[in-house]
Amino acid sequence: MIRLLLAEDHAVVRAGIEALLAAADDIEVIGAVGDGEEAVARAAELEPDVVLIDLSMPRLDGIAATARIVAARPDARVVVLTAFADRERILGALDAGALGYLLKDSTPEELLGGVRAAARGESPLAPKAASELLAARAGQREAELSGREREVLELVGAGLPNKLIAARLGISEKTVKAHLTRVFERIGVTDRTQAALWARRHGIGPD
Repeated sequence: MIRLLLAEDHAVVRAGIEALLAAADDIEVIGAVGDGEEAVARAAELEPDVVLIDLSMPRLDGIAATARIVAARPDARVVVLTAFADRERILGALDAGALGYLLKDSTPEELLGGVRAAARGESPLAPKAASELLAARAGQREAELSGREREVLELVGAGLPNKLIAARLGISEKTVKAHLTRVFERIGVTDRTQAALWARRHGIGPD
């Protein structure tokens, strides 16, 4: 049974979501609150499996509440629920520690599926939110690359091995490896094949 805490400031919306969730055989709504401060307090008290939290709430908004919930319990599975799909809110919620992000116009099946996914430790993202997130993250990661790291990534994308990259850039193979390690970390990949694919997807390197 998934023990869930719901935080939503609009009473009618809160009642509707609570009824939907409570009707599921595998979900138990152990609390339903109307503001961020109360969400933080109840999360600490009840230790729910999943916290479903609205972004726009009085006293403490969903992003700040998420940060405090996760700070108190790093393994907390917080899923943000909102009517908005704008980039800054998505990044703010995820950077605060939210595991996933669902929209209020999701279908009942999408909402229930998102809660279940979060309970399994997965990251449910509404399609609209996911597209915004990927666009933002791609731009952010590319911006984080130094000029030399971008050059190395371009040559990896072109299929060059480390020895040829070193010769092309006039640096040692050891330095190439060091740059690649940082590139992998910044773009979120684990090997040069994934890095090459990432570079091509984001227009870095040859067409």
